[in-house]
Amino acid sequence: MSNSVARLLAALLLLLSLASGAAAFSLEQPQARGLALNLGSSYDPSPTFGFTQLSMMALYDYEQIWNHAAPEALRFKFEGSLGVADDSQVRLMASANIFALYYLERLRTVHLYPYVEAGIGLVYDDFQVEGQGLRINFNPQAGIGVQLNDLAGHDWYTALRGYHISNGHLHHDNRGINAVMLQLGLLF
Repeated sequence: MSNSVARLLAALLLLLSLASGAAAFSLEQPQARGLALNLGSSYDPSPTFGFTQLSMMALYDYEQIWNHAAPEALRFKFEGSLGVADDSQVRLMASANIFALYYLERLRTVHLYPYVEAGIGLVYDDFQVEGQGLRINFNPQAGIGVQLNDLAGHDWYTALRGYHISNGHLHHDNRGINAVMLQLGLLF
């Protein structure tokens, strides 16, 4: 195992150990679960590439996960994605992320419930851009979205996110990838 991969795993273990002391981790009853299709495209570096992923998520009241007071509109989301990227050939892309999601109550209507979200996780990509350094990287994301309730009673969601892949300088080669991603999903 390379030294940089060991440092990445050590950082992840440190984050998990810090979180376990502050978290209640009651994952038994999410407020919602969802299944989504993610469609994305990099814009830096060049040449660019597209990616498609299937994503599953679970949404919790923030206080159900973290043992401290939080605004009523704040949620915590776990999300896992698996898909492919087209970087001159089809390659595997998989990620696991956590998000803070905040509903914009003042903008809520009968059928629309807008939100903002931001989070981080780990992503594995079966390819590397020049200067990337590692295949397992950090994956910060931030975006805006909306839950939609259609006339048939189905709850849909869509989000537009900024998407970044970087090893956080755990390796001397740290060329990041910047992308934009559209997410279309169904809550159940």
